[in-house]
Amino acid sequence: MSEKHIQAYKDYVKGLKYKDLAEKYGVSVNTIKSWKQRHGWERKKGAPSEKSVHTKKGGQPGNKNALGNRGGGAPAGNQNAVTHGFFSKFLPKDTLSIMKEIQERSPVDMIWDQIQIQYAAIIRAQKIMFVSDKQEMIKELKKKKSVLSETNEVEEEEYEFQFSWDRHATFLNAQSRAMAELRNLIKQFDELAHSEDERRLKLEHMRLSIDKKKLEIEELTEEDKTFEITIVNKGEDND
Repeated sequence: MSEKHIQAYKDYVKGLKYKDLAEKYGVSVNTIKSWKQRHGWERKKGAPSEKSVHTKKGGQPGNKNALGNRGGGAPAGNQNAVTHGFFSKFLPKDTLSIMKEIQERSPVDMIWDQIQIQYAAIIRAQKIMFVSDKQEMIKELKKKKSVLSETNEVEEEEYEFQFSWDRHATFLNAQSRAMAELRNLIKQFDELAHSEDERRLKLEHMRLSIDKKKLEIEELTEEDKTFEITIVNKGEDND
């Protein structure tokens, strides 16, 4: 059924749990969580939760021995009721807030997030490390200090120069490492994601783009090697 997630959503609103939904529609629990995240599933407040009915051990209905006894459950606000009660003693509020937000994220979702972040970083690096000309040189102030002498105050400045070939080589190495990490993340996603996960199509586009960039980097690296060898040979000829 191509619209499984629509039917699953209707059952989710009724109160079915992830595990029950997964069994009913023949998918993994992670796929159900992925559908919830992607399609924005929400339960209305007060929605019934389909739970198995069982009789509690202890006093029978109407037993007055239970009057005034709040039971063994933790009172409101008790640390036992907080999912990350232990961590709340040591971690900052911002970190705890993030941990709460990712409770609904499955391992597959987290890997997908990492894939998008890594892919975006690779694309962004194209702009940051772009070399427009072989003669291009960047001059950056590295250190500045004032030195007092007997007659006056002298400012000493230390600059760092980045030549085009240095930036280009650094960029190629960084891109190669980033792409290797991205391929590893994609492999993990393939192993964990359900076969019907819609994100697989996007991954295929990413994979093709990565392979293309890899070939370009290899070609550029070979060109750089050839260029260096040519310079050495010219030097030897002059001798």
